[in-house]
Amino acid sequence: MASPPTRIRVLIVDDNRSVRRGLRLVLDSVPDIHVVGEASNGMDAVTATRTERLDVVLMDMQMPGVTGAEATRQIRAYADGGAPAVIVMTSFAIDVYVTDALDAGAVGYLIKGHDSELLVNAIRAAARGEAVVSSRVAAPVLREFVRRGAAIASSPEVALLTSAERRVVSALSSGITSNEAIADTLHVSVHTVRSQLHSALRKTGMDDRTQLALWGARNRLDAPFA
Repeated sequence: MASPPTRIRVLIVDDNRSVRRGLRLVLDSVPDIHVVGEASNGMDAVTATRTERLDVVLMDMQMPGVTGAEATRQIRAYADGGAPAVIVMTSFAIDVYVTDALDAGAVGYLIKGHDSELLVNAIRAAARGEAVVSSRVAAPVLREFVRRGAAIASSPEVALLTSAERRVVSALSSGITSNEAIADTLHVSVHTVRSQLHSALRKTGMDDRTQLALWGARNRLDAPFA
């Protein structure tokens, strides 16, 4: 008899009980996700990481005592058996919070109330080791990727892009976010930009342009494109 499919084991960490309940209601209805438990503070989150087998932790930033950033740092530093991926979920799209989350080792940064539709796919992506970031903070995150040289070995999908598609992705990854601005920069039509972005999304398997921009930065396509 075939073994049951593996489910992504998730811990929800937030000091607001209503937020935890709301997240759990959403995730409990997803067949490939299992909510292992909840924690109301950073210290309990760290303890749960030591006692439970977890794949992904949803982490609030602002909590009394041990903050989300510090809890993330402690969780990611615990390598016995492999540390879970951490997705920060906060109400604040503030550059310093994004930097703190990255410094601590988070692989995702979502804004409560704004990125609800991204949550399930973000958990799946984090479990695969991929970054998922809110469109509201994409620009500072991309700057951090570039500043730190956070490149990975070039993805095979890079070779699938045409030179024109690579130039459009490069512009997007460098922080030029609107189709009109990309078109002006590359001296092409807005229609061309839309078409090339659509093709690049399809070839890379990214869900949206924010994730395509992050993918481009990780693969060093944020280099000069002119």
